[in-house]
Amino acid sequence: MTVYSGGQNICGATIGVLCLESYFPKPPGHIKNPSSLPFPVLYQVVSGVTVPKLLNNPSLELLQPFIDAAQSLETEGVRAITGSCGFLAMFQQELAAAVNIPVFASSLIQVPLAFHMTGGLSPVGIITANSKALTTKHFEATGAGGIPVAIQGLENSHEFSEVILKNLRTSMDITLVEEEVVQAAQQLFNNNPDIRSIVLECTDLPPYAARLQSLLKLPVFDLTTLACMAHSVVARSSYRGVMPY
Repeated sequence: MTVYSGGQNICGATIGVLCLESYFPKPPGHIKNPSSLPFPVLYQVVSGVTVPKLLNNPSLELLQPFIDAAQSLETEGVRAITGSCGFLAMFQQELAAAVNIPVFASSLIQVPLAFHMTGGLSPVGIITANSKALTTKHFEATGAGGIPVAIQGLENSHEFSEVILKNLRTSMDITLVEEEVVQAAQQLFNNNPDIRSIVLECTDLPPYAARLQSLLKLPVFDLTTLACMAHSVVARSSYRGVMPY
């Protein structure tokens, strides 16, 4: 007989996502588009916290609502927690300390991995929503302090900036955003031809990762692939195969 303790309203989700409040389109590849993930996820929206609010005023006043949401996701039975914005990196340590399950608040937690995987000599290319808002504190909080990086932001774009950074409207031209992301990646590489890997800070960028890799011929790390790795770590399956007689 197998007995579970119960206590969860919904069962079977391995990854919990702390969500900012946003209503623009989320194409496949975005962490808030579950149709692109090969496992079930559970979402917890932190009401009132938007992208502009988190980027422009990442104060400790915002921390407690995210801690409450993380603890709620843990109670619901998820095995690991992430977030819907890479700038949650600022709260990585506090969130991880507030629960008893793994937390990977930002894609930036992969910067040390990307650096050492590619020789430990060349800077890691970072494509971010807003380079002016991305500080050394974000890197230090995710264990990436001191690692050389080259940063390219999208704050000077048109479509991406109006919809995502400024929250002026919810409709979005995805084709135009893709071109803006590709242009940013090309500019990053032109200015830093020695980079050997790319980390996409922003959760809105993974939908375009395949095209970026085709363009730059570099490893591309993002939150969605990190979530897949985390899922495989916290929900291991038995290996299947054969052995000699």
